Amino acid sequence: MTESSDSARPRASKFALFNLGFRPFYLLASVFAAVSIALWALEYSGHLPRGYLQSPLWHGHEMLFGYTIAVIAGFLFTAVRNWTGQPTPTGPTLALLALLWLLGRVLVPTRFGVAAALVDAAFPIAVAAGIAVPLVRSGNRRNYFFAALLVLLALLAMVFHLAYAGVIAWPVRVSLQLALDIVLFIMVVMGGRVIPMFTNNAIPGTQARRVRGVESAALGSVVALFIADLLQLPGIALVLITAFAAAAHLLRLALWQPWRTLRTPLVWILHASYAWIVVHLALRALALGGLVAEPLATHALTIGAVGGLTIGMMTRTARGHTGRTLIADGYETACYVLVQLAAIVRVFGAMVLASAYRDTVLVSAALWVAAFTIYAIRYWPVLAYPRMDGKPG
Repeated sequence: MTESSDSARPRASKFALFNLGFRPFYLLASVFAAVSIALWALEYSGHLPRGYLQSPLWHGHEMLFGYTIAVIAGFLFTAVRNWTGQPTPTGPTLALLALLWLLGRVLVPTRFGVAAALVDAAFPIAVAAGIAVPLVRSGNRRNYFFAALLVLLALLAMVFHLAYAGVIAWPVRVSLQLALDIVLFIMVVMGGRVIPMFTNNAIPGTQARRVRGVESAALGSVVALFIADLLQLPGIALVLITAFAAAAHLLRLALWQPWRTLRTPLVWILHASYAWIVVHLALRALALGGLVAEPLATHALTIGAVGGLTIGMMTRTARGHTGRTLIADGYETACYVLVQLAAIVRVFGAMVLASAYRDTVLVSAALWVAAFTIYAIRYWPVLAYPRMDGKPG
């Protein structure tokens, strides 16, 4: 793999990890994604004593409230500053927020359940506060809902812990499903904002577009899915909602002309990852009908869509906000391919090779670990040292 001329460590040695929100949280998220899934795979395969990670509930919890929310925090702290022209947490405040997130990852596998629950809930609330202040100061009402969604995620984190401990009578798995629905909504909102724009900017002649009716159907169907999961509506209602949502998002993606992006990795990763949202919704409808296993639908979303969109945005925003060109090199393209392969093996490999289900899980995990290990190693100097152009951030 060749190294682009602008990807080497800047000559300046000044430490810049806490200069802007994406820096510590992208690095922490990538390391956690690699290490936690490696440990989970070792437990799953019997090479480590059974621990909390092997539980599907805790495995899902940590990928949502550990990995995913860290990426969301880093993205929003960076994006909100651009949207509002107002400062978001940096320096010691940002370091304390990173420490709060890290404390949650340390406490979750311990017996300090109350402390873990409080820290788990405190982190998204702290992030919500960190973006709410600049949003309100600038009067950016369009994006207030991000703060509200983070508070809702905090509530779901607390409900998860209380239900798991038997303090409240609530299905623990429903808390994770609702949190997944919120993450899905965040992805479809941001995907609609940036994917057509990035596509048109990067590929001359492309006419990726948004149609109001399609946009309303796509976003509205995800809101309807959240409400249906919250109310635990009967299966037929969920089948109809998920099938409609799959069709709406397929049409939305088609309007963005994904076939034109194949020679531009920094763009095709976003389209390919968004396609997994369609796959997830279609598989969820089939799973509700008893035609496929539910974990396949879940992992189409968590590996294919969440994993792909996050690593795509983690490379793009890190490059853009450190003064680098918006062109993916061989290492970054390898990360994209590995995550997509991880999703393909976990979802379709498990379908085709049902007798080798365990092996497909482990191969998928290995591909995921490889992708985020490459990212963490490659991006450590990018995230920890100053911008190449000497600008702040």
